[in-house]
Amino acid sequence: MTVSRIAALCLGLCAAVPITAQAAGSGYHVIDHISGPDGGWDYVRVDPANNRVLVAHGGSVVALDIATKAVTADLARGAILHDPLPVNGGTEVMVTNGGTAEAVFYNAKTWAEVARVKTGAGPDAAAFDAHSGLVLVMDHRGGDITLIDPKAHKAVGAIPVGGDLEAAAVDGAGKAWVNVENKNEVVAIDIAGRKALAHYPLAGCDGPTGLAYDAADKQLIAACDGATVVVDATSGKVVATLATGKGADGIAYDPGQKLAFVSAGQDGTLAIVSVGKGKASIVDTVKTQVSARTVAIDLRSGRVYLPAAEFGPRPAGGGRPPLVPGSFKILVVGK
Repeated sequence: MTVSRIAALCLGLCAAVPITAQAAGSGYHVIDHISGPDGGWDYVRVDPANNRVLVAHGGSVVALDIATKAVTADLARGAILHDPLPVNGGTEVMVTNGGTAEAVFYNAKTWAEVARVKTGAGPDAAAFDAHSGLVLVMDHRGGDITLIDPKAHKAVGAIPVGGDLEAAAVDGAGKAWVNVENKNEVVAIDIAGRKALAHYPLAGCDGPTGLAYDAADKQLIAACDGATVVVDATSGKVVATLATGKGADGIAYDPGQKLAFVSAGQDGTLAIVSVGKGKASIVDTVKTQVSARTVAIDLRSGRVYLPAAEFGPRPAGGGRPPLVPGSFKILVVGK
């Protein structure tokens, strides 16, 4: 997500919604909140090979040890970091650096820098495609997808898409899809052919950000501002539109349960959406915390992780409200 959109979402965050330990109807609820260092954030990732959660924390990466709850700060320092993606079997972490227009590789154990790869303008979200062995880096400002060979640490091509690119999803068979935030559409991508195949308008969707793929039913699930839209991945037809929270900036998908978790930072909610066979329904809405807008799931435990913080009043002259010192935490949602 870009700095400008982060600022826009933060404008209404004048006070945090209290965390509740009360279980919702599905059994999901906030079961823990783990404090971390002050600072803004963007994407959060679960790194199963090293049993930790990684958060792009503005100018560095924060790591949470899942077993011990120990938090390590100031890793992979950079300019404007967006997505800490584990690669190469968990031996390295690739971090998109919006400030330098690079994808930077780090040793996953020592956090020593391994390599830097130039991308297009404003590298933001990233996704690994096991079929090609490539990482797709969404150049939010440039409108291209930079393709990177993570083993060779080099860019091997680019796919022009156009617009403000957000999250992508892959099918594991050579195809990908990417949300275009400013055009309210999802674009189908042929990775090997290095081209966009089709542009699918997302009716009922404003500012699509998070995107997940339901391989069993060949459906896409897009997180929008105030809605979650389910799309037939083959035809691009919108098959369901559900009202979900404002300020959504992420989605996590559990294929075993066929549940999508849509985090909404402005409302401080986590919608739990059941999908399958051309249908979708909201099975629960868990109260999280205002500002908890990005999300990741640990498929081993089913637990969901959301960074959050409290913000003070909006400045009289406008701009971003200040983060309350000592308030950053990682929320854990589970049963």
